[in-house]
Amino acid sequence: MIGHWWQAQSERDRRTLRWGAAVVALLLVWALVWHPLAQRRALLEQDLVAGRDELARVQRAAAQLAQQHGTAQRARGDRAGKSLLALADTSARDAGLGAALRQVEPAGARHVKLSFEAVQFDALVQWLELLASGYGVQTSELSADRADGAGLVNARITLQDAP
Repeated sequence: MIGHWWQAQSERDRRTLRWGAAVVALLLVWALVWHPLAQRRALLEQDLVAGRDELARVQRAAAQLAQQHGTAQRARGDRAGKSLLALADTSARDAGLGAALRQVEPAGARHVKLSFEAVQFDALVQWLELLASGYGVQTSELSADRADGAGLVNARITLQDAP
């Protein structure tokens, strides 16, 4: 039936229909195959760029952590063999906190508890920062109550050796 219809068309109409069918076929290939693949490729390229950026960020963070870990490892070696208890006591006195230091006691294998009365809060925080950056000692607990006098606190601190 289609063959009969086709033969009934003039040569010029058949040529026009062939060209039209070829154009429609090309448009269908473009719309159903090429365009979706091109869009997917563009999305994958964006994902690749984002992934590379994320990888660079993670590598920078890893390098920074490794550097900090190395600093903490070196800091623990700078203690000249002092235990955490001895380090806490001597460094507090060296930082000018000795008059306010009331008690230093061990609280396990890697912990030390300290009590201060009427200590300058700013000096206390600076001392804790020195312990963290210079010796790899972490503050695991800190409680402070206002004391009589400007900037003075009564504080209880638990220090811990960094793992």
